[in-house]
Amino acid sequence: MSVEEYIQHHKGLLAVLIDPDKPASDESLHLRVAAADLLLVGGSTADRLTTEQMVTRIKQMTDKPVVLFPGHPSQCCPQADAMLFLSLLTSRNAEHLIGQQIAAARAVQDTHIETIPMGYILLDGGKVSSVQRVTQSLPLSQTDLETIVSTAIAGCLTGKRLIYLEAGSGAAVPVRPEVIQAVRRAIDVPLIVGGGITSTGQMQHAFQAGADIVVIGNHLEQHPEQAHLFRI
Repeated sequence: MSVEEYIQHHKGLLAVLIDPDKPASDESLHLRVAAADLLLVGGSTADRLTTEQMVTRIKQMTDKPVVLFPGHPSQCCPQADAMLFLSLLTSRNAEHLIGQQIAAARAVQDTHIETIPMGYILLDGGKVSSVQRVTQSLPLSQTDLETIVSTAIAGCLTGKRLIYLEAGSGAAVPVRPEVIQAVRRAIDVPLIVGGGITSTGQMQHAFQAGADIVVIGNHLEQHPEQAHLFRI
């Protein structure tokens, strides 16, 4: 089964995001890996070697899908099971809509890795996120449901097979349930939600609102001992 088929056939998946550039003990990493249904690997600054090393470490611990969530074209390695080939739909800078994708295209093709086109929608999570700083892209207000939903629909109409609603790493305000519900009603591809989720209650609210996958990164990076609590 491909990773895309795995995602399509399962609901209520917990994805743990691991940044290769942030040091992690074997114990911390193992706790997070054990709780996850799939592992996302990526960050804003990691290079290919660091990404490869982290993917290799994770794959030695589990047979769960390990998926690249690249923040830069250099974060491409054949050791992973798949790659989210993302486009920042809320950016008005062509570099993040297609420029980075062109830069990565040959390397991705040469790895023969499974590639899943994904529309990435940055929402206001109450603080400036690393994505916002790196891309210089303004997030959408979570009260602007019309624009958020239209952006998600546009992503699907242009061939994206996943939509990701992102409030930003360490967001003060996670993606609101009403936002998730509105997007869920409008699209028929799997919906991923992440940013600022720090409790099982918030995770459950996201699932109940229509998220197929909830991503937790920053919180479990800081509190890996809590990872088992999210395994429900």
